[in-house]
Order: sequence, then C-alpha cells, then structure tokens
Amino acid sequence: MSTMTRDLRLPGLLAALLLQAQVAATSTGPSTPTFVLAWGNHGSAPSQFDIPTGVTTDALGDVYVVEYSNNRVQKFDRLGRFILQWGTGGAGNGEFNHPFGLAADAAGFIYVVDSSNNRIQKFTGDSTYIGQWGGYGNGNGQFAYPIGVASDVAGNIYVADFGNHRIQKFTGAGTYLTQWGTFGTGNGELNEPVGVATDAAGNVYVTEYGNNRIQKFTRAGAYVATWGAYGTGAGQFDGPTGVATDAVGNVYVTDQHNHRIQKFTGTGTFLTQWGSNGTGNGQFNYPTGVNVDAGGNVYVAEDGGDRIQKFCGFPAASGHGRVRQRAVQSSLRRGHRCRRQLLRRRSGQSPYPEVLRHGRLPHPVGRVRLGERPVHLSPGDRR
Repeated sequence: MSTMTRDLRLPGLLAALLLQAQVAATSTGPSTPTFVLAWGNHGSAPSQFDIPTGVTTDALGDVYVVEYSNNRVQKFDRLGRFILQWGTGGAGNGEFNHPFGLAADAAGFIYVVDSSNNRIQKFTGDSTYIGQWGGYGNGNGQFAYPIGVASDVAGNIYVADFGNHRIQKFTGAGTYLTQWGTFGTGNGELNEPVGVATDAAGNVYVTEYGNNRIQKFTRAGAYVATWGAYGTGAGQFDGPTGVATDAVGNVYVTDQHNHRIQKFTGTGTFLTQWGSNGTGNGQFNYPTGVNVDAGGNVYVAEDGGDRIQKFCGFPAASGHGRVRQRAVQSSLRRGHRCRRQLLRRRSGQSPYPEVLRHGRLPHPVGRVRLGERPVHLSPGDRR
C-alpha cells in the first residue's frame, strides 16, 4: 500500500489536513490531459475509419466508435484493440444510414443515432439489436436529422434533434417523456443542437453549432446557464460539436473548426484547452466526438483524421463534503496511473506494456462538415 493511500485513511485532524492539501493540489495541478495513444487510419477494414463522428465508453472501459461513411459501429478495448463491429448501409434493423452519435447507459446498452434514417437504434454491447424509435417529422418522438445522444444516471435518453432545434427526452425503451427548445438565440432557444451530455447531478449540456455556444439545463429542460460565442479565444467556439462530462462535473467540448478541445467547469468557467490543426500526437483534424471514461481518460474522434486519440486526464475536484473527498481520492488514483503511462511513453515504450500504438496513414483532407453538404442537409433531403 502506498504512503498516500495510507495517509488518506488516517483518523482525525491529520487526515483532514492532508485532505485539504490534496484538494488544493488536485484543483490547481495539471488540468490539461496528456496524449497517451492513437489508433486508426482511413479505410473500411477493422480498426480503420471513414469519418468517425462519435465515441463512447461503457462501464468496463470498452470504447465504441460510430462511422458516418462506413455505416457501422466498432468496439475496442481501452488499449485500442479491435473487438467487434456491426452495421451496414440500409434502413433495416441494425442497418444505418449515416449514423452520427452514440452513447452507452449504465446497464451497458448502446444507443446509436441513425441520422439519415431519423431514428435511434438500441443494442447490447455485443451488437445484439434490441429496438428502435423515431421517424421523420416534428411531432413528439419524431426527428429531423438527429445527431447527438446521451443517457443519464436514471437511464433516460436525450437526443439532439438538429433540424427541429430541440432536445427530446425518452426512457431507455424509447417512450417519449418531454422536449424543450425552439429556434432562436435566446436563453433556452436552440440553433442546430449537435452534442448533448449529462452529469452526475442530472444537468444536461447542449452544444449549438449554429449559435457557437453551450447551454446548460436541468433534467426537466429548465434553462440554467449559457457560455460561448464565435471566435478563436478561450471560451469561444467555431463549430462546437461533441460534449462530455467527467466524474467531477467538468465539461469537455470539441471545437471543430478551431481543431481543439476546450475544458470548463460545470458553470462555464474556462479551465484549459489543447490541440491545433495537424496530424501529430495531440493535434486534431476536425475533432467531432468526445467522451470521458470513469478513469478520467478522454477519447476524441477526428472525422478529418480518421482516428481516435486517447488522453490521460487530471480532472479538478468539485463538490462538497464526502462527495468532494471521493472525487479527490479518485483523481489522485487516476493521476498515479497517468504518470506511469506517461513515463513509459517518454522512455520510448508503449504507454501500456502490452500494446504498441497503431500507425496512421495519410489521406485526403476533404471531409464532411456540419454546415456543408451532405451532412447539413435540407429538410427534404433528411427524409
């Protein structure tokens, strides 16, 4: 047992003083995730990608990637090793027509946004088809080119209905519950919502591609806060797409056309950013999807780079009382694992002894973008 672990169990005043010092160190320490590994290159074989737009992880740490152009989902372990794939082009059960987003719930079910089929499909983590819901339209439970999806701790499902400028909420079985949002720029109004995420407290975060901002809502859809505007500065966006939260409530956003990830507190305070346009480690070519696993690792899907990049995160602790203590201790444990991985990488080894990073091949840059054809389709084309 390490000295730090033993110290966390000391009784009385000494333990309290140690915890205060660790809170300060965790909150003010490294907050920019560091590159660990990348995998993928352009193609249609296993472990290759053609416009990966969404990424999610399950409770076991497995990684799922949805591909817009290959019309499939691929599953990997946390080291980027291929496990299985499912899907092909079409409109039948388990088939896809330009899927864009996906999410895993606490029970391990995978929800895939089958965008051009205007529906959500539900699967087990081993690709077994469970069911679907949706259809083109603007009624309850209908969609006009849905893009993002998220689940909350209660198993409810939230869908970013891009063309209808709203968020719809369902049970895990697809039963319609509620919706919010109308087209506009005011508080609670939406302009092309793309990404949606939830935190442990039940808050819902939405990226607006058309308004270049983030909005925060309660689980019932009540407006809470807004941040962001068009630009290249800290806290500004040029095409925000994916959004994710970590275990202590921080918010990560893929700033697509600025080729970077931005990290905020749950109240919108800017914390850090990383990335620039390029193909090197830690650089991005139109990042679109983002996910943070239970260990604080950040996964980014690059639709222009045809790869997944994994970063080791050091989330700052938030909250109060025992919740904050657990977050601090968990963050410290993650920090030790990250440092071991980074030391291996800096010494020329793989971050994990049992795996080598996959190579990447160059490919044409002309990629599909939201706001351009064919992703940003006219309502008639979305049928």
